Amino acid sequence: MLTRTYEFKLKPTAEQVSIFESWLIACRKVYNYALAERKAWVNSRKCEINTCSLEKEYIIPADTKRPNFASQCRALTQARKDFSELGNVHVHVLQETLKRLENAFVAMWDRGHGFPRFKSTNRMRSFNFKQMGKSPLAPLNKATVYT
Repeated sequence: MLTRTYEFKLKPTAEQVSIFESWLIACRKVYNYALAERKAWVNSRKCEINTCSLEKEYIIPADTKRPNFASQCRALTQARKDFSELGNVHVHVLQETLKRLENAFVAMWDRGHGFPRFKSTNRMRSFNFKQMGKSPLAPLNKATVYT
């Protein structure tokens, strides 16, 4: 099967740049929150029950399942309703951010990479559209596109 990829260079206006910056901020918040959730789950399972310190350890119920891509995507649906800044971002962009985190964990387990890092403004400067649809950039339709 042949996969064809198209790459476009955008020349956004100042208004569009501010929209993209707000999307990057939302993606970074989603990534960091999801990473903190996974890290808290891992840290809650590090010590034996008879040697855990109640002052420094995370206390998460033992029957809580490990956070994964699917569970965090389900939680993202509710978070988009609760937080307007997430609701303004295309849902596939945020799901791709969670997929990026999942890939970082897979790389850690399978290829021996280190534990994923929290992202600052300098470490997350891109986002992906998985499914473009008919007009994913409808509010940004005045951007000049060069192929």
